[in-house]
Amino acid sequence: MTSDKVIVTCALTGVLANREQCPWVPYTPVEIAEEARRAYEAGAAVVHIHARTDEGGPTFEPATYAAIASETRKRCPVILNFSTGGAGPMEGRVAHIAQVKPAIGALNMGSMNYAKYSSKRKDFVFDFVFENPFRDISFLLRTMKEANVKPELECFDVGHTNSIWPLLDKGLLERPLQFSFIMGVLGGIRATAENLALQAREAPPDSTWEVIGISHEQWRMVGAALALGGNVRVGLEDNFYLDSEGKEMAESNGDLVAKAVRMSRDMGREPATVEEAARMLTLGAPW
Repeated sequence: MTSDKVIVTCALTGVLANREQCPWVPYTPVEIAEEARRAYEAGAAVVHIHARTDEGGPTFEPATYAAIASETRKRCPVILNFSTGGAGPMEGRVAHIAQVKPAIGALNMGSMNYAKYSSKRKDFVFDFVFENPFRDISFLLRTMKEANVKPELECFDVGHTNSIWPLLDKGLLERPLQFSFIMGVLGGIRATAENLALQAREAPPDSTWEVIGISHEQWRMVGAALALGGNVRVGLEDNFYLDSEGKEMAESNGDLVAKAVRMSRDMGREPATVEEAARMLTLGAPW
């Protein structure tokens, strides 16, 4: 599905990013809500959120997500997208979805090697197996279905994209689907325009999709998605920099959204409002 409108999503926090790497990464519910406001005011219609402890560690505590939702809604009407990605028992990774009921819940659509390599050190910075079997995916989807939360299908490779078919057959997924194509993680698909076009072709034609370009690949992949008619995600979870060389660090998520909005308009595509994005994503109100 192509559109002259483009949904800009902002991933505010992530799991791994910290203030030693970037001093503007938000931790507390109020800090996250303030970043959501900055992203919304810059043109984002959706914010993707991983909750943090006040010290910056990851948490799936429903009360923390509820506080983030409450603080954000005081400031702006942006659409909330909560993550379920990480480690630990499925029950703990989805309780916040069932209790807080964001408009969108993101989930990973397959297992993979997940690593980062340093050519300077000739060694891996981290290296682990990211496990997401169909059993766990099905559990997450059942919970989202019961909570009336729209799943966002995070696909790191083509096999993940093609994992939808048995889930559709079982009734755990319903079309139209929303995909996130993550490009540039070692162990997943390479960040190229050709690979993004392949991923877009593999999605059912009535789907919506966005690209998530990791680190320095972000802006090139944003440009490719805009040309292909897709949506885009930026934010401090994925990339700290306003340039592709890593020289100019953003001082807020709003800075990254503002650049994505400029790129969209330069390509002749207008950022979708919250109301337009909700219609494009087939979300029920209120979101």
